[in-house]
Amino acid sequence: MSQAYGGRPQSYGSRGGFHQRRPFQSRRPMGAYIAPSRYVQAAQAPEQEVPYQATHAFIDFGLDGRLLANLQHHGYITPTPIQDHAIPALMEGKDVVGIANTGTGKTAAFLLPLLNKVLLDPNQGVLILAPTRELALQIQDEFRAFATRLPISACLCIGGMNIEMQIRRLRDNPHFVIGTPGRIKDLIQRGAYDTSMFTNVVLDEVDRMLDIGFRQDIKFLISQLPPKRHAAFFSATMNGETDAIARTLLTDPVMIQLRKKEGNQHIAQDVIKVQPGQNKIDVLHQLLLQVEFKKVMVFGRTKHGINKLEEILARRGVRVASIHGNKNQNARQRSLQAFKSGYVQALLATDIAARGIDVEDVTHVINYDEPQSYDDYVHRIGRTGRAGKLGKALTFVM
Repeated sequence: MSQAYGGRPQSYGSRGGFHQRRPFQSRRPMGAYIAPSRYVQAAQAPEQEVPYQATHAFIDFGLDGRLLANLQHHGYITPTPIQDHAIPALMEGKDVVGIANTGTGKTAAFLLPLLNKVLLDPNQGVLILAPTRELALQIQDEFRAFATRLPISACLCIGGMNIEMQIRRLRDNPHFVIGTPGRIKDLIQRGAYDTSMFTNVVLDEVDRMLDIGFRQDIKFLISQLPPKRHAAFFSATMNGETDAIARTLLTDPVMIQLRKKEGNQHIAQDVIKVQPGQNKIDVLHQLLLQVEFKKVMVFGRTKHGINKLEEILARRGVRVASIHGNKNQNARQRSLQAFKSGYVQALLATDIAARGIDVEDVTHVINYDEPQSYDDYVHRIGRTGRAGKLGKALTFVM
């Protein structure tokens, strides 16, 4: 297979990478150096997993009949492993530490028992903390599905949305508050949020909250909670820091460790070597013109760079949308929805979208700018090849 970009012929080598006719010099900015060879790997078919045999059905958990009806309406039939283990413990009032991969049904594992608890006693509240706005919105969506026609209210408290509206909503004393640590801290400091009734707390994706700098906010929020509380703590990994937070938050918790080793063996990874003098945007545009690039996430380093890229590709007729930190939440959600629905071909994003965004059938991830670390690279390319499918990732190197 060969393809000419910007008038300079290049061809795939034996490992699928583009070979160039002259040496290239890395003009990569700040960040740990990553050898280009680490961006190259052939894909392997995902291993077939043995189906999990649940020890419970949802009807066995003692949930309110109205909750069970909502579950049935939304197609919940068999509990996932984390639900099978966590729901009984939370229904018994025990604290829980759940270590499990993302996308394994953790949200239902904590929402269902806590919704049931509030149905039994409406004079208590639930605080749910998530690392990103997008994840908080996903939790809110699941809350709405499970709480249909139930006398239970919720307030979403995240950045990028009108804080005055959130303050007014909190005055109505919602049963559930779902938010990001920074916004919840801001509301507490403004005197808009009284934590005294929130005797139930969930920290979701704790390792990611630590990764993106919420350490001090989490410590502050824990210090504001009632000393007697019912708590659940979910994370994909458990290290020294996460363990320290768990010890501060929880009392004699039930430990549930169901994490499976995540790998990218099912993602075909390769590099695009940009020739000196070649227009990088032209190369990207030529890729997006190929039929197989149907649903693509393109990662860039800066908000300004993503805006410029969106402007140029849109002028060339490419259907694109973007997500970055300077966009308000409504704009970010519009971009994400347009991408999910297939209205746009490519979603251009900074690393804000490298975690917490779950979109089906992403055909390719393109690292237009190299990541700052290999860990960032792993999170970026993990947006493709989801749900047991093969994926493809390409990284531009200079």
